[in-house]
Amino acid sequence: MTTIVEDIRASARKLLEDKTVDCVIGFTEGSVPMQARPFFAYTPEETDLLTWNGFCTSNLANFLIKREGRNAILAQGCVSRNIVGLIQENQVNRDDVYILGVHSPGMLDPGKIKAAFAGRNILEVRENGQTLLVKGKDFEEEVSRKKFKRDNCYTCTHRNALIYDEFIGEQGKQTGGGDIDKVAAPWDKLDPDQRWQEFEEEFKDCIRCYACRNACPLCYCKVCFVDEHNPQWCGKTQDEPDIYTFHLLRAFHCAGRCTDCGACESACPVGIKMRRLTSKLEKDIRDKYDYQPGLDLESQPPMSVYRPDDPEIE
Repeated sequence: MTTIVEDIRASARKLLEDKTVDCVIGFTEGSVPMQARPFFAYTPEETDLLTWNGFCTSNLANFLIKREGRNAILAQGCVSRNIVGLIQENQVNRDDVYILGVHSPGMLDPGKIKAAFAGRNILEVRENGQTLLVKGKDFEEEVSRKKFKRDNCYTCTHRNALIYDEFIGEQGKQTGGGDIDKVAAPWDKLDPDQRWQEFEEEFKDCIRCYACRNACPLCYCKVCFVDEHNPQWCGKTQDEPDIYTFHLLRAFHCAGRCTDCGACESACPVGIKMRRLTSKLEKDIRDKYDYQPGLDLESQPPMSVYRPDDPEIE
C-alpha cells in the first residue's frame, strides 16, 4: 500500500505544480484509529498528507457537485461510477475534473474490527497485504483482512475506476467475488406482509440524523423533500410513519442511480443495513432494463426517460 500512496502523492504534486488543477481531493489520516477523512490539497506541499488505505470509505464524488475550478479526485470503481452519474445529471462538468483512478482493495469496516476486539482499546490497525495488525496498549494480534471488509465490497462488481485521466498503480480484479443479486434475493421469497415486517425491523433504530443522505452523492438537492414545508411531504417527527416515509422515498430517488458504494451504511451511527433496500431496487433495474448505473457516459438512466415500450411492473 505504501507504493501506491507514494504514487498518489507524486501525481497530485505534479498536477498542482503544473497548475493542471486547482485542488486535489483525496484522503488523509484521521485523528483516531481506523479513520481516514476527506482532504483537499491546494499546494504541492499539502500532497504529502494524502493517503490511501482500507479506511478511505467516504464517497469523494460528493465534493465535486457544483464545485468551482478544476479539481483532481481520487476514485475507485464505485466513486468513478458516481462521477459518471453526476456528469449525466449535469452536476459535474467532465472538463473540470481530473480523475486519478485506483483499484479498490476492498474497504474495511471499523465496526466489525471493534466487535472482534470488544472490550479492548484499539490504538492502531496496520494493513499488510491480506492481513491486519491490530495493536492496543497490552496486545498485538494479526488477523485476516478479508474477514473485516465492508459488506458492499464483497459483492462489488467494478473495483477498478471505470473512467479516469490517469490510473495509479496496477488494475486488480474487477469483482469482489460475491453475488450482488443475493443481497436482494431474500425479498423475493417474502410475501408483502413479511416484506413490511422485515423493513420495519431493519429501520426501527433510525434516529433520523440524515447521515445516510449527507454521505450519498445522489442526494444533492438544495432542499431535500424532508425539508420542504410547502407542500410538506414528510413529517419531522421520530414517529415510525415519518421515518419509514423518509427511507422509502429516498431509496426510490436513488433507483437506477445507486452504485452500491456503501457510504450510507458507513455513515450510519446505529448500523442500519440500508443496502438491503437499495439493492432490491437496483436488482429490479438490472432485471427489467439491463442497466447498471455509471458504466457509460453516453447512456441514460432508465428512470429518467420514458419509452412507449418500457416494461411494465408486474
